[in-house]
Amino acid sequence: MHVQVVTDSTADIDRATAEALRISVVPIYVYWESKVFQDGVDLTPAEFYTRLLHSDSHPATAQPSPEDFAQVYQFSGDSPGIVSIHISSKISGTFNSARLAADDAATNMKPVEVIDSGLNSAGLGLVVLAAARVAAEGAPFQEVVAEARRAVAETRMVGLFDTMKYLARSGRISPARGLAGRALGVKPILTFRDGEIVRAGLARSRESGMKQLLRLLGKMGPLREVIVSHSTHEEEAGAFVRRLNELCPPGASQVFEMGAALGVHGGPGMIVVAGRRE
Repeated sequence: MHVQVVTDSTADIDRATAEALRISVVPIYVYWESKVFQDGVDLTPAEFYTRLLHSDSHPATAQPSPEDFAQVYQFSGDSPGIVSIHISSKISGTFNSARLAADDAATNMKPVEVIDSGLNSAGLGLVVLAAARVAAEGAPFQEVVAEARRAVAETRMVGLFDTMKYLARSGRISPARGLAGRALGVKPILTFRDGEIVRAGLARSRESGMKQLLRLLGKMGPLREVIVSHSTHEEEAGAFVRRLNELCPPGASQVFEMGAALGVHGGPGMIVVAGRRE
């Protein structure tokens, strides 16, 4: 039995990939008006963005509870250990929920390592896939942990927002700043630094923003793998991957659809790119 890899739904890993690599995905909660949804379970990306575009209210998110993680840990079968990899602890309480559950699980069952990726979306997904592939090959517990930590150290991520509107709605930036950004028509480019989201630039147009993403990825050096996560622009994401051929080996890129957990803050038109350096 292989080591069990667990993550949360901010990783944007699709169901088919998760099932193929036996990754357990704990969903983020989405609160919308009087209803509570589980990201990717009873609220698909397509349903979420359609509703977001036509709703007068804005949804909110909440991290899974320690009990949610405990349930997944308890049903990990005969695996020799659990490696649980999550969204940056500086922007979500998900990591802390997982750690609380792990303290009990490690006492009662098997070793559990909870890893703060310092990332989300495509960046988190890239780290999770790296660990899951090693686990699927039958690697021992400590080797899976080591591979996850190597991937964290080698992964960088940048993202282009089509608008500041949803960042302001969700409280990530002030309403005044969001209004100014919309008036000027600028598109923010964000990245992670020490686990926190920081601005990496501004673009005056979509194409200019795409070129900036490519330039920032190019500065990372040779890349062994790239993941692109997008919200509603599938054709554009595919075209962007084709422009990555000079930065990473052919076939070393994957495209995922961004779920509600991050779409709440970015809205439609986001594209996030994560690369793992050679």
